[in-house]
Amino acid sequence: MTTNESTANESTASGSTGTTARLDYARTAPKVFRAMIALDAAAREGLDPALVELVQMRTSQLNGCAYCLDMHAKDARKAGETDERMHLLPVWPEAPAGVYSERERAALALAEEIARIGGGVSDPVYARAAAHFAEAELAQLISVCFTINAWNRINVATRKTPGTA
Repeated sequence: MTTNESTANESTASGSTGTTARLDYARTAPKVFRAMIALDAAAREGLDPALVELVQMRTSQLNGCAYCLDMHAKDARKAGETDERMHLLPVWPEAPAGVYSERERAALALAEEIARIGGGVSDPVYARAAAHFAEAELAQLISVCFTINAWNRINVATRKTPGTA
């Protein structure tokens, strides 16, 4: 049994989820990691960087991925996001008019339904997004959504530590 397996077994046996990183995914699965980097870059093409960061932050909140939330909050600030918009993101539907544009609200609604895939993406949410994004942009936005969901799952599974990007 490796040290990582031993630590994981001890955490499971004690009922603790722990916060120690389990493995270095980039090192142990380099081909997949590089493919994910390329997929992420391709998904972002043609979309507003600030919108991408909002979608990635909201998805990471829903998926409980502290690593991605931390990283995308920093990237959002670099893209010009304000503290107000980032603080209100968990409750964006209740945010005052003007905080998020209708286009951003449509993107966030779509991102939430993709993250909570249980019932699929509803026709009203899809239609709302389609009304605000050209078909090619909508395809890119959907790609951003499934890519961040994959990153969240990798980083939650491996317990990637926030601030280690």
